[in-house]
Amino acid sequence: MSGINWHIVRRVVDLTLEVAQKLLAAQPFSVLVGARVTAFGDGGATLELDIRPDLLQQNGFLHGGVLSYAADNALTFAGGTALGPEVLTGGFTISYLRPARGVLLRAVAKVAYSSRRQATCTCELTTLDDAGTSALCAIAQGTIVAR
Repeated sequence: MSGINWHIVRRVVDLTLEVAQKLLAAQPFSVLVGARVTAFGDGGATLELDIRPDLLQQNGFLHGGVLSYAADNALTFAGGTALGPEVLTGGFTISYLRPARGVLLRAVAKVAYSSRRQATCTCELTTLDDAGTSALCAIAQGTIVAR
């Protein structure tokens, strides 16, 4: 990915919000959907994206695949706070609670448990409307593994 030597990065780079933002910017799909890492560190990460017409499904709600993407990436970034930058999603589940609509999707993930090689993380996905009112629309849990 972008010619980055992850073994060196893991040893010499303190993982900061700025580094997390650069890692996200190196993901073409994340750029396509306009995702942003807005918080990173202390066992958690927050990913946000603007809800746009091209991300909606036929009924006018945010597509479930976009919610899954946001959960997956937020879980993985949260796991990276415990395991370092060279991590992969081992698996995750998501429960959709209500249709996602509004102007902003926010995925807030936290490490629930971590060992040397893996982390179990949880994620709450909320939407915000024009008035700033939030609604919980999905919950996810995943296992993140160190490469």
